Amino acid sequence: MLIRLLRVHLRSRRRTVAFLLLLQVTQTVAGLLQPAITAAIVDEGVVAGDTGFTLRAGALMLAVSVVQIGCHLGAVRLGTRTAAALGRDLRSAVFRRVRSFSGREVARFGTPSLLTRTVNDPQHVQAFAVVLLTVAAAVPITCLAGIALALRQDVPLSGLVVGIVPVVGVVIGLILARMYPRYDRMQNCLDRVGRVLREQITGVRVIRAFVRDAHERERLRAANTELLGLSLAVGRLNATIYPAVLLVMNVFSVAVIWFGGLRLEAGAMRFGAVIAFLGYLALMLMSIVLATFVLLEAPRAAVSARRIREVLDTEPGVPPPAVPVVPASRAGRVELRGVEFRYPGADEPVLHGIDLVAAPGETVAVIGSTGSGKTTLLDLVLRLSDATAGSVLVDGVDVRDHEPADLRRTVGLVPQRAHLFSGTVASNLRFGEPDATDARLWRALEAAQAREFVERLPGGLAAPVAQGGANLSGGQRQRLSIARTLLRRPGIYLFDDCFSALDHATDAALRRALEPELVDATVILVAQRVDAIRDADRIVVLDKGSIVGIGTHDELLRDSETYREIVHSQLTPREAADVG
Repeated sequence: MLIRLLRVHLRSRRRTVAFLLLLQVTQTVAGLLQPAITAAIVDEGVVAGDTGFTLRAGALMLAVSVVQIGCHLGAVRLGTRTAAALGRDLRSAVFRRVRSFSGREVARFGTPSLLTRTVNDPQHVQAFAVVLLTVAAAVPITCLAGIALALRQDVPLSGLVVGIVPVVGVVIGLILARMYPRYDRMQNCLDRVGRVLREQITGVRVIRAFVRDAHERERLRAANTELLGLSLAVGRLNATIYPAVLLVMNVFSVAVIWFGGLRLEAGAMRFGAVIAFLGYLALMLMSIVLATFVLLEAPRAAVSARRIREVLDTEPGVPPPAVPVVPASRAGRVELRGVEFRYPGADEPVLHGIDLVAAPGETVAVIGSTGSGKTTLLDLVLRLSDATAGSVLVDGVDVRDHEPADLRRTVGLVPQRAHLFSGTVASNLRFGEPDATDARLWRALEAAQAREFVERLPGGLAAPVAQGGANLSGGQRQRLSIARTLLRRPGIYLFDDCFSALDHATDAALRRALEPELVDATVILVAQRVDAIRDADRIVVLDKGSIVGIGTHDELLRDSETYREIVHSQLTPREAADVG
């Protein structure tokens, strides 16, 4: 999985990787020449007393060292930049894929896990790519060439050099086999810690209100303790590798000196050859240490690569059409024909048998008890989810055949929970229309009954907005969200209970101001309060996912028992008597 991921995302940088390998090969060859030159200096220069040869060989060694250092610096710089670009591409790919997910895929992975897979996992793959790109060619070339050059110096003593590679490989392999499952569990623990933290931060008021501080501290402590235990176990294994490799290398170095001394005493080899052997052994030690760094990063990178591929290989639940259909007109007509929506594995559908038409210039209100499917109905129009049966049409074209960006320009949604981004009032409003002038911003704010409080903010349109609009009240967030949608001037407006945080006076003023803005548009309004929908052209009553009544306020009071129950539940006895 890891190699596949690297191959796919480094394919566009083949030339860079090829040049990087060339630098590594040149650096490695230069390093391998050093022991041979040292042996020649000792045997041909120092022992023979040839000063001129010693100077010439020393100059050659200096030149080779300069080449080696230059290639090493170039390889490190190029490898680091390539790995950084790889990390950027992975984060971008995961982010783009997550943005294409429907709520179903997001719920399957979980928000904390998707955050970890977008930020943390690509970082581990990037760290592995850094060490891989900077030492990938050096390790095998150094080991194989070191063995070959050692054989050239002395065949019997070369057996020690040959034997070190499999011994070190077995030692490292045994340690890494124990690390991989622990890295897998570590990433899952990171997801868990992120999930617990997110729940505690977003639900801090509920935690305090119900005095659950101790319980939540224990939850976080348990998740943290598990992560700590796994991190310590992995740290111990990491700390074991280098001493184990060093111990093996030192044992073989002692053996080379011992047996080399015996062969020197017997006159079977020259003194310079022993020095060359120690040099080759040192180079192999260095290459094996570098390989160890690669292998240390490999298990965690492999786990992260698998988690990244899980996201990238997940097909969106609402895929774009292969051949988009362009509507013949942009009137803003919405039609639902026999619509059903069922969550995967659910026994009962959320919506079933929904037939509804909303025409331009018409306001259709949807009301019903909690869980009756009101918000789901709006999600189907905007294609945040796809109907499992029936069809949803916008301007005569099924929403599954619309170009997604074109559909979202036609349909404007004001969600139940107004979400604002960190920035300013102006930057949040311009999410609706990036090129909107300040004059248009003020007009939208005035229509949304938000101008007065924005003018009071320090800086006005430039006033800072915290993440999620945390520095604003619920009603202020809702009005800014409405103004943001008004700026786009879509043909269809979906209002999902977005007036719930407003007081009655502001609500009434806002509705009066919206009337001229929405005169030619199609409006589908979801609300909990009857007084918010009583003036709608038609009211749709939902109960347990099906339509149990359609008509005006007065018609439904006369003909719909469900609607009458809703009305009476929200009125005082005197008001209910007047209505009844």
